[in-house]
Amino acid sequence: MSVLGAEIRRDMEIRRYPLLVYALVPLGALVLQAWLPRVVGQYDWFDLPLVVTIYFALGRRNPLQGTIMGAAMGLFQDALSHNAIGVNGMAKTVVGFLAGSVGIRVDVDNHIIRVLLNFALSLLSSAVYLFVVRFLLGLSVDWNGLTELLRAVGNALIALVLFPLLDRLQVRE
Repeated sequence: MSVLGAEIRRDMEIRRYPLLVYALVPLGALVLQAWLPRVVGQYDWFDLPLVVTIYFALGRRNPLQGTIMGAAMGLFQDALSHNAIGVNGMAKTVVGFLAGSVGIRVDVDNHIIRVLLNFALSLLSSAVYLFVVRFLLGLSVDWNGLTELLRAVGNALIALVLFPLLDRLQVRE
């Protein structure tokens, strides 16, 4: 990963999208994440709201916007699922902040770097989720390291397909 100097980081392009993209892409991810388990059955191999949060946080290169996006996506995901309200919100808030922070310091235009970051941040999201559920809420949770690893691989594969598609929607000046 190439670490950039301060003057180059200021000159890097911050991705901009039409307002409709900012509204419809997260909404579509939330609806699909809530709807697919009802159709497919046990559907745990990827987390679309997490992938969308990482994408927009990396592209905007702003930790505050990544934090807000992660918190909103996580809270809405909790509202549409059977989870306690705020559990996914906390995990995606941490991931959104870190993705926005990494976007400032690292050149995230490379597809391989973005996929690797998505994989690592997916594992971090699972770890934060586990910590909140097990230690803060005191609930027992069925946790399997291999399942979380496969979920992170699934998120990385979805990102490999979704990120170039979303790149085509950005506004070019």
